[in-house]
Amino acid sequence: MKKFVKICFTTTLIVFALAILTVTIFVASSFVKYSSLALDEQKLASPALAVEIFDSENRPLKQQNSFNHKYAKISSLPDNLKNAFISIEDKSFYKHHGLNYKRIIKAGISNLFSRSLKEGGSTISQQLIKNTHLSAEKTFKRKIKEIVLTKKLEKSHTKDEILECYLNVIYYGNNCYGIENAAEYYFSKPATKLQLDECALLAGMVKSPNKYSPILKQSAAIARRNLVLSQMQKDGYISQEECLKACEKPIILNLQNSDENALNSYSQAALDEACRVLDMPAKDIALNGYKIHTYLDTQKQQYLQNALASQDFDCADNAAIVLDNQRHAITAYQAHSAYKVIDAKRQPGSLIKPIIAYAPALNEDLISPQTQILDEKLVLSEYRPKNVDGKFRGYISAADALAQSVNIPAIKVLSYVGIDKAKAYAMDMGVEFDEQDNSYALALGGMRFGMTIKQLAQCYSTFAGGGKFAEAGFVEYITDPSGKIVYHHKPKVKQVLREDCAYLLTTMLTKSAESGTAKALKDLNIAIAAKTGTVGAGKQNLDAWCAAYTPQEVCVVWTGNLDNSPISIAGGNQPTKCIKNYFSNIQNSPPFIQPPSVVEREIDLISLEDKHKLELATPHTPARFKSLALFSVFNLPKEISQNFVDVEQSSFDVNYNSGFAEVKFLPKRHLTYNFYDGKKLIASVADQNKPQTLQLKISGENLLVRVGFDEKNQKTYQFKLKKEAETQPQSKHWFI
Repeated sequence: MKKFVKICFTTTLIVFALAILTVTIFVASSFVKYSSLALDEQKLASPALAVEIFDSENRPLKQQNSFNHKYAKISSLPDNLKNAFISIEDKSFYKHHGLNYKRIIKAGISNLFSRSLKEGGSTISQQLIKNTHLSAEKTFKRKIKEIVLTKKLEKSHTKDEILECYLNVIYYGNNCYGIENAAEYYFSKPATKLQLDECALLAGMVKSPNKYSPILKQSAAIARRNLVLSQMQKDGYISQEECLKACEKPIILNLQNSDENALNSYSQAALDEACRVLDMPAKDIALNGYKIHTYLDTQKQQYLQNALASQDFDCADNAAIVLDNQRHAITAYQAHSAYKVIDAKRQPGSLIKPIIAYAPALNEDLISPQTQILDEKLVLSEYRPKNVDGKFRGYISAADALAQSVNIPAIKVLSYVGIDKAKAYAMDMGVEFDEQDNSYALALGGMRFGMTIKQLAQCYSTFAGGGKFAEAGFVEYITDPSGKIVYHHKPKVKQVLREDCAYLLTTMLTKSAESGTAKALKDLNIAIAAKTGTVGAGKQNLDAWCAAYTPQEVCVVWTGNLDNSPISIAGGNQPTKCIKNYFSNIQNSPPFIQPPSVVEREIDLISLEDKHKLELATPHTPARFKSLALFSVFNLPKEISQNFVDVEQSSFDVNYNSGFAEVKFLPKRHLTYNFYDGKKLIASVADQNKPQTLQLKISGENLLVRVGFDEKNQKTYQFKLKKEAETQPQSKHWFI
């Protein structure tokens, strides 16, 4: 047994020694291999980077797509700024020669136990090399390159030069590379004017700009800032009094909002998408020389910019997007805000009604455009929804309810489908729900987080594209420096709705553009469908939307404020007028094509009005009592109206006294009632459905009543009248 243990122990030592030898040889050979790597002084002297981005005509975009374009000299920066970074990022910066071996060993042990390369133990010098010369990949080879170049950097540059380059190249979130850009974006001031608390905030952010964002996660940003301040006090850079005073300050941002900020440009949106599909930061895309080819149509982009400029949004944030329905391509995008709009989720308001309620109900064969829905007071447990105007309309067609954006019918339609099934349809169109989104308020856009402008455009593109959904893209393809395509946008198309249902929904939204809440579009000489939405809080509005589409493209416009300050705009106003301005430039737009699975049928208007049912008309139905309606062949009315098949029995209450007959009856709207004194016509009632009382002068002893809907289809009633108000008259009935 002892011999076996000894053999195992010896074997383990040999394996461990061989492993150490192998690693040593690998590291040594790698250092020899990469020892010839040279510093790129141009990148260090001017760390500005740019990504080449092209429009659909392969022309370079003129929109700003560079970063680090502003540079700050170390001599001009506040001492508090430099000290903040040293305290939190690299305390021994001025003591080491580029590498902190204690931190490297500590990180190595941590990586060994986690079986990853999460910890790097990087000094400021190493971070500078990583950000200017290397990609973000986490490999031993990249780490060795980093160490080799860091040693060369330390030999050829002073510590102040290294710190200066570092401060001017690192990322601070929101498209801000470099301290000058960050200071101007977050505080609208040059870096030379930064206060102690602001210096600590920016220094704390660089570890994770998203996690410590002062815009989106202020509590985390404050905690991180205060950690930096406490470290500065511990290191002797500031006094305890200065630390406490700075820690007590709230974060006060003064975000830059100008046309010079590329945060909301098409270029930035395309660059963000490229970062996602290539799974690398923008810096690496620039360093590796990738070229981004987009779907941008410069003419449509100009139309969109002009459309936004044509409206007074009262200083509110605003954005618009145009999506090509066939290619699932974003051909134009423009936004104005101090925040990045393309990623912002906002409450969609009534824009979600077709997505969550009407489209699923059509596809489940639960409704047709002419289906009657009772608009009435509704109580769902503790939820008591209301219409915007506080009124109830009684029975209203689904098409009219959607066109007029009436709330109660939308909630009822969602209840027909069921919340879970309706959400499944919406998710198939790219909608994301929080686990708390489980109430009927969804029918009115009540979501915890909401939807992005791009997600809404994709949903409406599904309606325009015959029920087919696909993720839309800014980027068509990306090439490497040799011209090889490394990414190509190939939309994965999914049939979410039947073609007939998508077309029927389009006819309903066309009505909205003709006479509903989007009627500002009615003068456009093209086929267009639209929906508006307004999100309110009390008596104030927070978001205003309009989405409109033709067979070719979708345009969605939003206005609001991403800081949730109120606006005085509704969806049917500036957003809809903006869309009208955009589509007024579009000529020769084709009509929506009715698929074979959608058919016209004549429905009986009497059944619709009196019974609120969809019943097919008969050949005998007079023209004024029938109307053409569109249906899916899978959801045709199952009943044929009996209103004009036979004349139904009528009841009359007749009293006679001194030559006058009093006749009381309840007429039917579609029947004509003719009253005769012998052969003489003395009264006629038609198109009535309210109780009637007639006083008829009778010269003879008989009152004749003929009831019918035409000359061939009648019933005749004869009343033998007794003189001098005798007992109740007898009635005799027969058919002619």
